[in-house]
Amino acid sequence: RMDHRALEMETKLYKAIHQDLLELHYQPKIDIKSNKMIGMEALLRWHDSELGQIPPNKFIPIAEESGLICDIGEWVLRKASLQILQWKEQYGLNLRVAVNISPTHFEEPCFIDRLKIIIEETKVDPKSLEIEITELSMMHYNKELINKIKKLKDLGLTISIDDFGTGYSSLSYLKNFPVDTLKIDRSFIVNMIDGDSNIAMVSAIISLAHALKMNVVAEGVETEYELEILKKHHCEFVQGYYFSKPLSVSDFDRFLENNR
Repeated sequence: RMDHRALEMETKLYKAIHQDLLELHYQPKIDIKSNKMIGMEALLRWHDSELGQIPPNKFIPIAEESGLICDIGEWVLRKASLQILQWKEQYGLNLRVAVNISPTHFEEPCFIDRLKIIIEETKVDPKSLEIEITELSMMHYNKELINKIKKLKDLGLTISIDDFGTGYSSLSYLKNFPVDTLKIDRSFIVNMIDGDSNIAMVSAIISLAHALKMNVVAEGVETEYELEILKKHHCEFVQGYYFSKPLSVSDFDRFLENNR
C-alpha cells in the first residue's frame, strides 16, 4: 500500500503532468573522434512549489506504481519532439534526442499507436528520435517484443539499450534484437580507474556491440582518463560531466551558441 506521503506525491505528480509543470533537461552526446555533438538525452526534472526539487528516483517509482508513467512518457516524447524541431529551425542542426521509456510504458499494447500520433501531431522527423529501453524491458524476451522493436525501426526511429551490463540480459537474446546502440552504464566507466579487469569489461562490451553492428555510448564520463581509455578501445560516443551536465533549455541554447 502507498503511504500518505507517496499518495500526496502521486496527486502532485498528476497535477504536474496535466498542468505542464515538469521540465526536460538535455545532456549532450559527443562524438569522441570529432568532439562534435551528435545529439542529446532528454532527462526529466520536477520542481514542486512545496516539496522543492524531487529527484527522478523518488517520483518515477510512484509513477510506475500508480500508472502515471505512461502519461509521463508521452509528455516527454511530445516535449522532446517539439524541442528538437525548435533547435533545428533555430540553428539548422540535425540532432537526435534520446528518450528513456520505462518497461511498463514500453509494454503497453498501445505504445506504438500513441507514439505515431505524437509523431504526426508534432511533425517531428522520426529519425530525430531515439528510444532508449532498459535491459529490464528485454527480460520478457519474446516474438512480440522483437516485433515491437522492428515496428519502431520501420517508423525510422533509432533504438538503444540503456544501462547495459546492469541487468540480466542474455547475450544470446541480444543478437536477436534489431538495436542500434548499446549504452554502457556509468558504474563500469567509474570502475575503470581500479585497473585492468574493469577496463577489460568495458572493452569486451564495446567489442561485443561492434560485432553485433551496434554503436556504443559511454554514460557518465567525467575525466580525461576515462575519455582516453574509451578512445583507445574504439567507443564512438560519450555523454557526461566531462563535456556537460544536463542543461535546462535556456542553458542548452547557450551551449549551442557557444559550440556553433
